[in-house]
Amino acid sequence: MEIHWQMLVLLLVATRTLAIVDLRRQKEVSTSSGQAPTDEVNSRSQDNLMLFFEVTKPIELPKEKPCSVQLLHHDFGLTYGLPPVLVEYTPPPNCQKNWTKVVMEWKATCKGRQYDRIAGVWLSGVEILRTCTAEPTKNGIEWIIHKDITKFSSLLDKPQILEVQLNNVVDKTYTGVYHVNITFHFYGDYGKKGLDNPGFADLILPISLPSSQIGGAWFQIENSTDVQSKSLQLPPNAYKAVLEIFVSFHQDDEFWYSNPPNVYIEANNLTGTAGNGPFREVVALIDGVLVGAVWPFPVVHTGGINPLFWRPVTGIGSFDLPSYEIEVTPFLGKLLDGKEHTFGFSVTNALDVWFIDANLHLWLDENSSSAIRGQLIGHEEPNLEFSLVSNFEGLDGSFRTSANRRISSCGWVESSHGKLITHTSQEFKYGNLMTFQKNGDVQIVQQTIATNRKVIVEATTGIVLSSKVDAFFPLYLNVADVNEGNGTSMSIANISNAFNRDVSIVAPTGSFFSSLNNTQNAEGYMIIKNNLVQSGLGSTQEIYNYLSTEGCYSREVSVSNYTFLSDSADTFCGNTS
Repeated sequence: MEIHWQMLVLLLVATRTLAIVDLRRQKEVSTSSGQAPTDEVNSRSQDNLMLFFEVTKPIELPKEKPCSVQLLHHDFGLTYGLPPVLVEYTPPPNCQKNWTKVVMEWKATCKGRQYDRIAGVWLSGVEILRTCTAEPTKNGIEWIIHKDITKFSSLLDKPQILEVQLNNVVDKTYTGVYHVNITFHFYGDYGKKGLDNPGFADLILPISLPSSQIGGAWFQIENSTDVQSKSLQLPPNAYKAVLEIFVSFHQDDEFWYSNPPNVYIEANNLTGTAGNGPFREVVALIDGVLVGAVWPFPVVHTGGINPLFWRPVTGIGSFDLPSYEIEVTPFLGKLLDGKEHTFGFSVTNALDVWFIDANLHLWLDENSSSAIRGQLIGHEEPNLEFSLVSNFEGLDGSFRTSANRRISSCGWVESSHGKLITHTSQEFKYGNLMTFQKNGDVQIVQQTIATNRKVIVEATTGIVLSSKVDAFFPLYLNVADVNEGNGTSMSIANISNAFNRDVSIVAPTGSFFSSLNNTQNAEGYMIIKNNLVQSGLGSTQEIYNYLSTEGCYSREVSVSNYTFLSDSADTFCGNTS
């Protein structure tokens, strides 16, 4: 797919530092909050709980009724600093052992006043969900997440430890307790798998920080020099390896895309302003060698920018934060030597704090009578192309930030499937133009992130797999903060955020493609006093379009002041030529 490097316009109209500083959440209170929780703004009184949701394509399910098992029922009150909740998981004896689909259901309710909180779910250290809680109302809310976890089936057919981390604070001001239920729904039988349809990984190894007992926890990246890592010994019969990385950003870097360069902060003696510029990159390392990178989608948490935007429609990716894959099969020739190898992560230009962990998905050759052989043929990781051009005087001026990177690898693995050569490449492009006007009261940022990932697998008979993933993340933000005195301020904002991704897979058995275009627009205002929202209004519109060889789904939603103006969905594909 040809990528058009469109430029996004991000407009921040603010007092000298209010728009930048006030977007940061309270470090000691919340791990993912952009603004203070509302003090029951424009909430409609009703007997039933208000249902909050993230617009996404429904999971396609088999027709038969699932076998369902509730694994967790827990009330997360004052849990800040406490160990995660651990539950023993045993494959349900009353369900079929083999499944076509396994769906995890996260169902939660909350009532009162509370910040948004980051949460995670692991199976024996393997993260299966990263999520942000919704901010509640006085009358109470409910939200439900359905996530397809079929790819973790190699874990689900054995006893595991289910772990849930949700740090929450409850006191006289923040009264909301999160009541969480987690249920697994099991459907049908497995489909067949083969060389050109490898199915799901046979083994998944956690690359996470061990908790105080068993399970996993996030690595915390606190600055640009911080590298967090874990050593693993791989089984000798692995013939395919994919790294799945989970990422979320908080505190000083929750709104990294709006951070000004340090030269501007230092020249103007600004205090309390998060800096290091607007570019961030998550780097994946194996034994100190850069093997891949993630340029993340800018998820806006449910308390970000203006909490009233995300009621009841939440921000893209906020309930189910995206994970990112890096093919590391070319490196198996170095990893299958029976020794431990170090998998590490860092974040370019990071400020405190990034939560990162990963899962290493491995496909095993059960027919191999000896250790699989392999060799890394080539690996290129040129230095990041980065430039910053500054032109400013006092609080006014402009900063143009550009970045490009390309990473490529090639290696072969010989197993009972034959000798396979895997070629991988990642390409990234980033642009950001930030301008300050009117003595720093106006901030304008234009930014784009575009990525391209390719994997080609060759056998002696020719290409057996070719896949390509293109992603494009545009963002527009306009915020005006005015200090009205007496601890009161007004914030007027609008935001446009989009997640676009095209996937193409070609194999001897057939081909698959999909195209997702998900765009969200929101606008409104709020009056804040003593760090609490006193009044305000939020309106949100979202257009979601998914097209693939297996079907289509579209939905358009418009809400204002908690009220649905329109909501329509369709599965008609239309003209796909």
